[in-house]
Amino acid sequence: MTTDAISPPPRPALRVAVLGAGLMGAPMARNIAAAGCQVRVWNRTPDKASSLAAPNITPAADPAGAALHADVIVTMLKDASAIAEVMSALPDADSVPAAPVCWLQMSTVGPADMPGLETLAARKGLTLIDAPVLGTRQPAEAGQLLVLAAGPDSTKEAVQPVLDAVGKATRWLDTAPGMATRLKLALNSWVFALTHGAAESLALARGLGLDPELVADTLRGGPLDTPFFQIKAQAMASGNFTPAFTIDNAVKDSALIVGAAQEAGVRADLAEAGLTRYRRVQAQGHGGADMAATYLASQ
Repeated sequence: MTTDAISPPPRPALRVAVLGAGLMGAPMARNIAAAGCQVRVWNRTPDKASSLAAPNITPAADPAGAALHADVIVTMLKDASAIAEVMSALPDADSVPAAPVCWLQMSTVGPADMPGLETLAARKGLTLIDAPVLGTRQPAEAGQLLVLAAGPDSTKEAVQPVLDAVGKATRWLDTAPGMATRLKLALNSWVFALTHGAAESLALARGLGLDPELVADTLRGGPLDTPFFQIKAQAMASGNFTPAFTIDNAVKDSALIVGAAQEAGVRADLAEAGLTRYRRVQAQGHGGADMAATYLASQ
């Protein structure tokens, strides 16, 4: 006599709250839902959340409603102040039954912000995972972000479906929050230096009476070329600054880099000069433009 093997019951869909549905948060929410997770999404501007309504995505009226019964909470918000304000709206741990909830903090913040976020996580009964992402709107839409992560080993299995949905890879750096944020600032410093360098090179070419596209054409395919350079150079030459990462966000992140460098005793001359350029463009009214609009600071 033979018996059929009994299949284990299917695992319930992971319940994920996404707090923040801007340029990055909205496509991340879509990709998490497409991976089979049940997503509840909230945004300060309700229309941005309601526009995401779809199978597996439910808009929520407030952060606490989005996080209700969640297994994983994702924050993709402007800065540490906004994160603290939104997460403070969640109930404290002593007012709700204990539940193993992981908090994937995926916004860019500074090292000085981490202790406050850790304290907040403890008060809310959440396990904090420091998980900023490298990439802009297009990689976010394609689920091709690089996730930098630092958090307890015990959380990896629980959050991996979310990380796999938004990113092409996850680099785990440490078992305690903080290291991922530090690396993110170091990487952003390089990204901004490339962007400002491209802007000044093309602006100088134009000032010398050359077609600025000659710079990108001459470098194309050589050892000094990068896909990022070509994308930003094309935006600068054409004047098309449709945002993938805004000047406003570049100002915020550049200020974080400068502050972290000062705290570490590192001279960051390029970052300081870049912050001045971004602020100049912001003051011209281009805060919502792509960071490639640093090109306009040369005019």
